[in-house]
Amino acid sequence: METLQQLPLMSLRRSLLTWYATSGRSLPWRETRDPYQIWVSETMLQQTQVKTVIPYYQRWIEQFPTVEALAQADQQQVLKVWQGLGYYARARNLHKAAQEVVEKFGGQFPPNLEEAIALPGIGRTTAGGILSAAFNQPVSILDGNVKRVLARLIALERSPSKALKLLWQLSTDLLDLQQPRDFNQALMDLGATVCTPKNPACLLCPWKEPCLAHNLNMQNELPLSESRAPLPHKKIGVAVIWDDQGKILIDRRRQEGLLGGLWEFPGGKIEPEETVEACIKREIQEELGIEVEVGDRLITIDHTYTHFRVTLNVHHCRHLSGEPQPIECDEIRWVTLAEIEQFPFPKANVQIIQALHEFAAES
Repeated sequence: METLQQLPLMSLRRSLLTWYATSGRSLPWRETRDPYQIWVSETMLQQTQVKTVIPYYQRWIEQFPTVEALAQADQQQVLKVWQGLGYYARARNLHKAAQEVVEKFGGQFPPNLEEAIALPGIGRTTAGGILSAAFNQPVSILDGNVKRVLARLIALERSPSKALKLLWQLSTDLLDLQQPRDFNQALMDLGATVCTPKNPACLLCPWKEPCLAHNLNMQNELPLSESRAPLPHKKIGVAVIWDDQGKILIDRRRQEGLLGGLWEFPGGKIEPEETVEACIKREIQEELGIEVEVGDRLITIDHTYTHFRVTLNVHHCRHLSGEPQPIECDEIRWVTLAEIEQFPFPKANVQIIQALHEFAAES
């Protein structure tokens, strides 16, 4: 259909808000009007489910209760509190944006769409979520849940990514200008709890009558997905380098990139026809300028990111010669196994740390 003119906008608004009044979720960030706390929740909810976010959100607010507290914090402390939530650029951007809000706006989140979007890490949907929830401003949103609801409502004949202009227009046209806060929250809840990706609960949906996908019995076929190429697979050799005092060498990644600012065990990509051991020796020489002896395998870890997957082949190594240099990283450090918990590591590396504790307990 892909047309907005025939939708009964008034009754859609009314029925959704009535449904939300009895069926909306009770979430910690809905108990506040503090723009900072709502901003934190909106950032964490980017590409992450509510049930995963709640404990992180509560810990974050305890650690950084105000935008000033976050702005003053050290990036390493910020990344440590975020550790395990993934997409670490969100944490780095939140930290940078907090510093901007303190410097430019006196610690007050700007209640203006253009200024909000200009902050690091805040796009149109995140800004709409914050401005509507914190200030009750009539600003529309279009997250993954909302795209799915709207695509089904109008039986969208394209994948949502190819119809963003249309879906934004629909989200804006539907928005209840008197109750934008509740309307946007209701729309997200509808997608999260009723209009789910698989087996949507159409019988419980306040929009089942006007929903074209339901009327055409196409709710399980829509929205149309884009065909995806298989995920690239990277094989990595990883070194746990020990010195004579029983300390381990770790390095901090450069700021840019997927895991920027986090600590890791050094290593790199295994070249075609290269053994894991040869890769580790070569990478450690290139990255740190030292010679190591590659020993026993500690653990092999498979981990999937959004756009690729990795296999980490982790070996114990002994430092033979050379002074470690941060050639391809920001910082290096020798640490004891007890000290290692203080540093923020990517999720896959946390499994290496667990394996090291088990190894130490057996030794």
